[in-house]
Amino acid sequence: MSDVDFKQALADAGIPTTEAALKAAWEAEVVAQGSKLANTSAYSPFWRVVTALVTKPVLWLLTFVSDTVLPNFFVKTATKAWLDMLAWAVDVERKGRTKAQGELLFTRSAAGGALDVPIGTLVQSAVINGHAYQLVTTAVGSFVDGLLQLKIPVEAVEAGSGFNLAPGYYAILPMPVPGIVSVTNTEDWLTTPGADEEDDDELRLRVRNQFSAVNQWHTDAVYRALISAFPGVQSNGVYFEHGAPRGPGSANAYVLFEAGVPAATYLAQINSKIRDEGNHGHGDDLLVMVIPETLHALSVVLWPVSILTDAQRATLKADVELFIRAAFRESTTTDYQPTLTYPQARFSFSRLGEELHQQFAGLESLRFANEDIVSELSIPRIQTLQVTFGD
Repeated sequence: MSDVDFKQALADAGIPTTEAALKAAWEAEVVAQGSKLANTSAYSPFWRVVTALVTKPVLWLLTFVSDTVLPNFFVKTATKAWLDMLAWAVDVERKGRTKAQGELLFTRSAAGGALDVPIGTLVQSAVINGHAYQLVTTAVGSFVDGLLQLKIPVEAVEAGSGFNLAPGYYAILPMPVPGIVSVTNTEDWLTTPGADEEDDDELRLRVRNQFSAVNQWHTDAVYRALISAFPGVQSNGVYFEHGAPRGPGSANAYVLFEAGVPAATYLAQINSKIRDEGNHGHGDDLLVMVIPETLHALSVVLWPVSILTDAQRATLKADVELFIRAAFRESTTTDYQPTLTYPQARFSFSRLGEELHQQFAGLESLRFANEDIVSELSIPRIQTLQVTFGD
C-alpha cells in the first residue's frame, strides 16, 4: 500500500537499522568514549553479552518504530485501532455490524379461517458456497379469515452483510409451519441492510473524504460523507448527477448497495437526514435514489469434465448459477468473490469465465452467449439466467 520504506527512511537518516550496523555503531562508540576494556574479543562471552544487552533492545525498538509506529502515523498506511484514532480526529467513527431487517411474504394453503405464524419462525436461504443464511420472524403473523398472503417482519439471526440477498433467495422453512405452503423475500423486502464492521479500506476512504468535506454543505464530498455514514452504504458506492436534472439547483445522488436493494423507506431515512434536517447547502436540492438498473438476459453453456456423476453435474450447474448471480450483486462477497458489476464500467464475460474456471475444477469449458456490458450511470442486473450443458 505504501510507497515509503520506513526502515530505509531511518537508514537514510543515518540511524542503524540492522544488528550488524548497531554492533558496529556500539563498538565505535566504545572506542570514542575511551573505554579501557581489553576483553572485547568476538569470542569473549562477557563482551558478547554486553553487546547483546545494548543492541537487541535498540533493534526491537527500531523495528517497532519502522514497522508499527511510523506506518500508523498516516491514513494511507494506518490499520485497526490506529486508523480509528486518526478517524476520530476528523469526527469519523468506524461503522459497526448491523443485522438485516425486512419483511417476508408468507402464503398459506387456503384463505379460510384464522392462522398464526409464531414469532421466532426460521426462514433459510439456499446454500451459497457452503453458507445458508437464516432470518427469524420478530412478530406473530396473524392471517385473518379470507387472507391468503401476509408480510411478516423478520431479522437476521446474526449481524453481517451476507444476509442482504436478492429477491427469491429466502424460500426454505427448516421447520414447517402448519398451513403455510411457501415463503419468499419479494422486491423491496429489505427495510434495513445488514452490514459487516467497516473494514480499514472503507474507513480510510471516508477519512480521506472528510478532508474534502471540511468546507461544509456545498460539495459532493460533504454529501458523500452524510450518505455513506448509513449502514450498507460505502463511500465509493455513491455517484452524483449534476446539471440540474430536476430543475435549477438540483442534483441527484445514486447509491449502489452491495447486494439486496433496500426498500424505499430506507432511502427516505437518508433523504430525511439531508433534506428535512437541513444538512444541505442554501438553495441545494439533492435527492438520494437507488442507482438505476439495466436488465440483461444471460446464457452460458457448460462442458463439465467427463468423470462427474449426474449428482455432481447438477451441483456444478447450481453453483455456477450462484457464482454468476454473485457477480451481478445478488449476494455479497461473503461467499463467492467474482469481479462485480459497476456503474460507468465495462463488465467482461471473458474475465467471468476465467474466474469460473478458477473456482470450479469440474469445468472443462464454457461459453457465454453475451457480449460485454458497458454501463453508464446504471448497474447491470440479471433479468433471466440460462445455464445449460453442452453436447
